[in-house]
Amino acid sequence: MPPSDKLTDTAVRKAKPVAKTVRMFDGKGLYLELTPAGGKLWRLKYRFDGKEKRLSFGSYPEVSLADARQRRDAARKLLAADVDPAEHRKAAKAARAARSANSFELLAREWHGQQSWVHGYSKKVLAWFENDVFPWIGNEPVAGLEAPDFLQVARKIEGRGAIESAHRVLQNCGAVMRYAIATGRARHNPVPDLRGALKASPERHHAAITDPAELGALLRAIDNYRGSFVTLCALRLSPLVFTRPGELRHAEWSEVDFDDALWSIPGEKMKMGQPHIVPLSEQALAILRELEAVTGRGRYAFPGIRTRSGSASERPMSDNTVNAALRRLGYDSSTATAHGFRATARTILDEVLHYRPDYIEHQLAHAVRDPNGRAYNRTAHLAERRKMMQGWADYLDTLKADTGTVVPFRKASGESR
Repeated sequence: MPPSDKLTDTAVRKAKPVAKTVRMFDGKGLYLELTPAGGKLWRLKYRFDGKEKRLSFGSYPEVSLADARQRRDAARKLLAADVDPAEHRKAAKAARAARSANSFELLAREWHGQQSWVHGYSKKVLAWFENDVFPWIGNEPVAGLEAPDFLQVARKIEGRGAIESAHRVLQNCGAVMRYAIATGRARHNPVPDLRGALKASPERHHAAITDPAELGALLRAIDNYRGSFVTLCALRLSPLVFTRPGELRHAEWSEVDFDDALWSIPGEKMKMGQPHIVPLSEQALAILRELEAVTGRGRYAFPGIRTRSGSASERPMSDNTVNAALRRLGYDSSTATAHGFRATARTILDEVLHYRPDYIEHQLAHAVRDPNGRAYNRTAHLAERRKMMQGWADYLDTLKADTGTVVPFRKASGESR
């Protein structure tokens, strides 16, 4: 032990409290303060700017004699550099507090708490963050994060084969960074710079809900959508008409015949290049009439939010609008998609409602041939398809209204199958 140090581990360990506070000096300003209650507290006495000051190093045995001496020596180095150790500690504590207040985890939880998702999806997103993101960058100041930080997180997920999850987590991280920018706690979102850095997600079929009870829950969620009215109408109409998303968003008012309850889509808008007719149920017509009051002066039934309805630059809504709305409702791309409403209708119309498959295929605008191998024209089975589309809309209403066990729909007697 150096001559300037006076205490020993044994002396510190055996020191007993007395009626008054006692100080056991070690050297270079370090001492152990014994309190009547039995506390053993490390203190450093020093002078700065001509004033005597004290600095606490914690209590024994949590802080050993060797630890206390190391802290004393570090404080004396600061004094030698004309820095007050107490002020240095306050500044470091304030910096840690600021760092914690603007950490990625804090921002992510704040952002997550403001999302209006269904409980299951909300829990899933939070689990992604807690398991795959927070352990690596949760404590980092959000303003200091760069693209490689997020790539490191995504690579760990990708490395275990969860490629789609890696993309989803990266997408959510980008949303948190946008929120950080909006709230003034970051200036740059580096996540978009990672476009193309991960392996592409494997090609998948469009997710669709085919269980009637789950479909009823989705329909109720759609009715509670709190976004744009135009988007709400697109959401509500999608399962009723089950066209391809691109056909719906490009719908023009000139194609809708309210009197005859038909939507006639020209061939150039169809995947197969052939004109298509969509019979409109009473429910579909009601939605379109509501929508017409808002966008009826323009070309498109569903104009983009960044274009003025009726203007020369008017464009249809984005191709991802309905999917994005489904995400807001808590349905991820592995559960429900705009395109998936087609599979939903095809499955339930056939397996639950037992409509003739050729009626369904016609309504899906699939290539259907007659016995001689010729393609049917767009008006084929139109009367039967009208009945089917109205029956489908009525059935969706029963699903939406039933929050318990779904009762199989019974078609009116004499209705074509």
